[in-house]
Amino acid sequence: MNPPISGTTMVAGVAGAPVAHSLSPIIHNAWLAAARIDAVYVAFAPPRERFAAFAEGLRSGAVRGLNLTVPFKEQGLALADEASAAARRAGSANLLLFEPDGRICADNTDGVGLLAALAAQAPGFDPRHAPALILGAGGAARGAAAALLEAGAPEVRIINRTHARAEALAEAVGGLVRVFDEVDDRALCDVGLIVNATTLGLGGGAGPAVSLGAAPDSAVVMDMVYRPLRTEFLHRAAALGMRTADGLEMLIGQAVPSFAALFGVPPPAIDVRGLCLKALEEKA
Repeated sequence: MNPPISGTTMVAGVAGAPVAHSLSPIIHNAWLAAARIDAVYVAFAPPRERFAAFAEGLRSGAVRGLNLTVPFKEQGLALADEASAAARRAGSANLLLFEPDGRICADNTDGVGLLAALAAQAPGFDPRHAPALILGAGGAARGAAAALLEAGAPEVRIINRTHARAEALAEAVGGLVRVFDEVDDRALCDVGLIVNATTLGLGGGAGPAVSLGAAPDSAVVMDMVYRPLRTEFLHRAAALGMRTADGLEMLIGQAVPSFAALFGVPPPAIDVRGLCLKALEEKA
């Protein structure tokens, strides 16, 4: 149980629109309780058009920091006075820290979360061994591309319904990034990793229509969507004998460095995945 909230309780949270579905409060508050830290982690849902004013108002230090989710990640980076190399590479921030002197510092831990999920659920996967294919061209896709290149991927391929947006991502990230058409199976023929960085499949709908059968059986398939946990996309991959990694493990993976940045200590080793699974079952 968390300590009673008092005048000394530190406040942090997650901001998104919508945000009611977020599992981040479950994760962080469980860690806080286990570590006996006088802090609370809450969800904020500022109107989309008022996010900048909301964040600027926190320069006073009333809130230690915010994780950011859709649609605020790019705005968060734009508001920051300082940004980590990871945030600049990703072109977005999933973490804002409000420093005592009024500065806003931005970071992006999504790449860490992606690699942590792969390490946990696809042991032995090495991004250096084969190209990676990312489906989507939004902020999540850019962050994944930057993280995989940093981890040594020989090439990152992008497929997106809007070709121009995929080209813009490739130009922004730089390095060995190539854009392919949706129907071009050559993008899959020798990949070691396929990542769904779109919202296709959210809520149980159909995932990306890419032909997984054109990829090697050894490829790992990851879906950033975690509602449902086993998306249609992951079901298709598993049916082909491919190893899979889910969005919940990525969410937990990015939360680990976020917690350390917000509260000054690493999170305790407790089963937050189990807590999240229980919450997902209750809301199903």
